[in-house]
Amino acid sequence: MPDYLYPILGAVLGLVIGSFLATIVSRWPEGKSVVSGRSRCDSCNEPLGALDLVPVLSYLARSGKCAYCGAVIKSDHLLIELGAGLIGGLALFVAPGMAGLLGAIFGWILLTLAALDAQHHWLPDRLTLTLAVAGLASAFLVAEPGIADRLIGGLSGFFALFLVGWSYHKFRGREGLGGGDPKLLGAIGCWLGWSALPLVILGAALAGLLAALMMRVRGQVVVADSKLPLGGFMAITAFPLWIIQTMTGGILL
Repeated sequence: MPDYLYPILGAVLGLVIGSFLATIVSRWPEGKSVVSGRSRCDSCNEPLGALDLVPVLSYLARSGKCAYCGAVIKSDHLLIELGAGLIGGLALFVAPGMAGLLGAIFGWILLTLAALDAQHHWLPDRLTLTLAVAGLASAFLVAEPGIADRLIGGLSGFFALFLVGWSYHKFRGREGLGGGDPKLLGAIGCWLGWSALPLVILGAALAGLLAALMMRVRGQVVVADSKLPLGGFMAITAFPLWIIQTMTGGILL
């Protein structure tokens, strides 16, 4: 297959998968099954038909409203679909073939975790563990980073943030990090290797500062105990680093 077709197929596949990821983000925190039961309107509970479930196009065709009750549909679903499509297209553009597909899987799981953390301040252990295991397994399918770098990345990523969180709690008497953040950094290390972790933290810190600045601009109060999704910031930093790492043959610094 010609290389130029890979990003197109990746984008289309990403849009389809994005619809499922959006369902996970909306259902899982409420304890609902993500694999059974028909999709329904959040406002009128009317089951959605096939024409209502076409990624992106259904939202645009309905002008962002339910076809049955006219209620405005949250844009979250659309944004996750578009994000997943972009991830799939970019991954298979920089690495047509297996490496690109693995990168897309990395990005799709990160997107789901970022959305869950942003909306619910929750990083499910099952999803983080899946990310870590997939990262280690992918070492047997692509050359870089090697399995040793990934293992060191997983362990050092987890323990580095765990110790930061533990120290903050000991000396300040309150939680400074969520329990899922060290696990997520460790899982990212299982994909990118240990040397990428400082850049993940740096990117997440910059994203957090930008988010805090935007909150202030909107008139929101930002104080020491304001909750910001560090895991989400790490997730949105990690995928661009994977792209750079892939394009440079594993060199980030």
